[in-house]
Amino acid sequence: MSTSPTSRSRVQQVRDQLEDDIVNGRMRPGEQVQIEPLMVRFAVSRTPVREALQQLEISGLIEVLPKRGTFVAKVGIPELVHMFEVMAELEAMCAKLAARRAPEATLANIRGALVVCEREAASADANAYYYANEHFHSLIYQACGNPFLVQQTLALKNRLKPYRRLQLRMRNRIQQSLNEHREIVLALEAGDAEAAAHAAREHVLIQGQRFNDFLSMSESEPSARVGRLAPAPTVPVTR
Repeated sequence: MSTSPTSRSRVQQVRDQLEDDIVNGRMRPGEQVQIEPLMVRFAVSRTPVREALQQLEISGLIEVLPKRGTFVAKVGIPELVHMFEVMAELEAMCAKLAARRAPEATLANIRGALVVCEREAASADANAYYYANEHFHSLIYQACGNPFLVQQTLALKNRLKPYRRLQLRMRNRIQQSLNEHREIVLALEAGDAEAAAHAAREHVLIQGQRFNDFLSMSESEPSARVGRLAPAPTVPVTR
């Protein structure tokens, strides 16, 4: 039996809030996560909480230890840096192949997804824009015509999802992201594989101060100290 839209919405709400709590440090690395208090907190049954935790486990934010329980995973800055470096190259490869292979009908769908991104950007709702952004990227992945590449890209994307969502709250980031989407679409429409790869890679990578901004925002609340293992180097992070 398929999950109803209402159930999916509840799962998404629980997952999104727990993502925020973990990334912002309200739930600390190594902290045990218990289902019953979450059921009370979100006023939902056990099923949406379980499904949300399963999704967070896939993204690497939650880890289930046999005979011990469910815990907030310990994710360090060096690991995130390495993951974002690989993500940038996967995104670039997807865009490069999409520029060479995507038929006009697929390009039309990507243009339509860009229009939705523009609409959500105008609303200044970071979460709404994130999901429009997610759909935009997924269409490009599918357009690459390489199922194995799509599988690997989605696997890493799911692990980085909460961090990609959080960074959209930085000042002016949504508009910048939208402009970068437009550059990617222009390259795809032109069939320029190298330009598409470059635009997609730059959309994911960001240097120096912007990375420090991201870390500062992650630690903006008094309890937030997620993954701070050492002073941050000049490294890439999602855009």
